[in-house]
Amino acid sequence: MKRIITGVMASAAWLLLLFLGPFPLFWLAITALAGVALAEYLAIVLPDLSRRTRVPLILFGLLPLVGVYSGETTGLLCGLTFALIALLLHTLSRYANLAHPYEVISRGGFGYLYLGMCSAHLVLLLALPQGRAWLLLLTAITAASDTAAFYTGSKFGKHKLCPAISPGKTWEGFLGGLVGSLAAALLVRHFFLPEQSLLWICSIVLLLGCLGAAGDLSESVIKRAFGVKDSGSILPGHGGLLDRIDSLLLTAPLLFYLLYFQTGLCLR
Repeated sequence: MKRIITGVMASAAWLLLLFLGPFPLFWLAITALAGVALAEYLAIVLPDLSRRTRVPLILFGLLPLVGVYSGETTGLLCGLTFALIALLLHTLSRYANLAHPYEVISRGGFGYLYLGMCSAHLVLLLALPQGRAWLLLLTAITAASDTAAFYTGSKFGKHKLCPAISPGKTWEGFLGGLVGSLAAALLVRHFFLPEQSLLWICSIVLLLGCLGAAGDLSESVIKRAFGVKDSGSILPGHGGLLDRIDSLLLTAPLLFYLLYFQTGLCLR
């Protein structure tokens, strides 16, 4: 019950933000959420860091999101570049106080790519034509896939998908997730994207469904490497924020670039 209540409240807040929130508020919310997820990630991979060292690392990791406030891809590249430079300089300045400086650079840098850069694509998606509708499609596919996979796998799951990483995930759950995400995508298409071809939407569902499963497993690899069950406890019944957005971290960039190049836009 706790899981359901949290899910309903989070979904309602997301829909309000998506359809009623102006661009600055949406950008601010995504930046704040990315900061929480980055804090969870750093607590897992660099648990011995002092608060004085960790807080600047979180702020640096948000620079890609600062860059995309312009709605342009060049801002993302600029923000990521400055984030990595800031990480290196900060590590150099505190080198004598760090037990494993290279781990700070390598694990922190991956976090900037994994969380800062990938989550920034949610803002870039909003800046595209019909961006809110495409974001609704993305979240509908992700949420429906997670929900359908969970219940299908729990009831019918027999064949393990990737037991070495996540023993609980099954092929039956994966296929159920694809069916659920297809149904959700077709519903969104009917009401918000009727001009999009059925083949195009089905192709998007297949690509995002497969990559979303890979994103879920990718976070499991990180948690398994450090012996952590959940990334945090901010969401009752769900664990940490990172546990809920792991699929979006990979699917958002893919959807953005599919749409970006499909519309024939020139690289900025």
